[in-house]
Amino acid sequence: MSPVRSKKSKISADSLASRTSNGMSESITVAYHNPYPDTIYATRYVFIGFQNAFKQMGHKFVVFSPGQDLEEFLNEHKPQLFITASHFFYRKFLDHELLKRWRQSRGLVLLSKIDFWDSPLNKNRINEAPSMKDDKEAKRLIKAGLLGDYYFHVAGQSDKRMDGFAKFAGQGYITIPLAADPYSLKPIFTPKFKADISFIGTNLPQKRQYFKEWLFPLDDKYDLKLYGQDWTRRSRLLGYVTKGGQYFNLPVIKSLQKPPLKLGEEAKIYASSKVLVNIHEDYQRRYGGDCNERTFKIPFCGGFEISDDVACVRDYFVEGKELVIARSKEDWFDKIDYYFNHEAEAKKIAQAGRQKVLAAHTYEHRVLQMLDLL
Repeated sequence: MSPVRSKKSKISADSLASRTSNGMSESITVAYHNPYPDTIYATRYVFIGFQNAFKQMGHKFVVFSPGQDLEEFLNEHKPQLFITASHFFYRKFLDHELLKRWRQSRGLVLLSKIDFWDSPLNKNRINEAPSMKDDKEAKRLIKAGLLGDYYFHVAGQSDKRMDGFAKFAGQGYITIPLAADPYSLKPIFTPKFKADISFIGTNLPQKRQYFKEWLFPLDDKYDLKLYGQDWTRRSRLLGYVTKGGQYFNLPVIKSLQKPPLKLGEEAKIYASSKVLVNIHEDYQRRYGGDCNERTFKIPFCGGFEISDDVACVRDYFVEGKELVIARSKEDWFDKIDYYFNHEAEAKKIAQAGRQKVLAAHTYEHRVLQMLDLL
């Protein structure tokens, strides 16, 4: 197998429309490995985005989840594409030798999302993977040709956290960023979500100091509304218990934690706030190679987005024309104040941002990157 090209696919809106409309005649079966079917965190929305995109494009989408026998699953569905990850929690449910036999005899393509080669993430974070360079089993699987035919990551090709992967693996990885899901995001102005400023996200420990300095002070001047997970001590404790239940596949316990928002409410929040702020984790600002789903979902919903400074956002949007980036704390508060009081300018930027997402950053665009491998 030849090495994967280390660059992002360029897929035009016209190409997407054409290939989507012809999708039914070229339908394949896609198996998506989801070991967290009960999670309320980010992987839930990524899963829904890919599921909707594959189905809307005319493909059969089947899910491999805990409790299923892999051999029976493969024999029943006979997928052409199997999407999984290198993360240790995914690996515990897979028989990579069985998958290799299917790859060799049935033409199955195994696409694996890899972890950071040199991870900055705290080892104490539940369910987070260590650096791949320190993961002996992941490295063994790569060298044995078992981990995947192709590898992908949300990180850009220049991300320093991935330095060393291509040399070890003998091939590069594909950058497949996160995106917006047009089928679950239905932006409708809703009075109960009306606000000056809104933020939807998880109250992660690594973000709390940043929230204290950048987010909470906004409440002194504006009508600030916060939504998401882990904003109370009780919800954080419940989250830890639920993650443990998911890891050990314990009935009831693995689904204790419920989403604080209904699936359709996120888009209504984005459509009902004058300003939507986007805050990433500190390692994302430091390395600049990957951004969150909010980056794409806010403009898709017609929301005006002000983001903290993550370098790769400029790869996807024109700064100041399709969204706004704050380069410092002072710049953050100044820009929020300016655009809050210049609504026409904010709306123009929001409209341009929506057009950019529709043209290049939906999950259908990401699916086409995957299908190009076939």
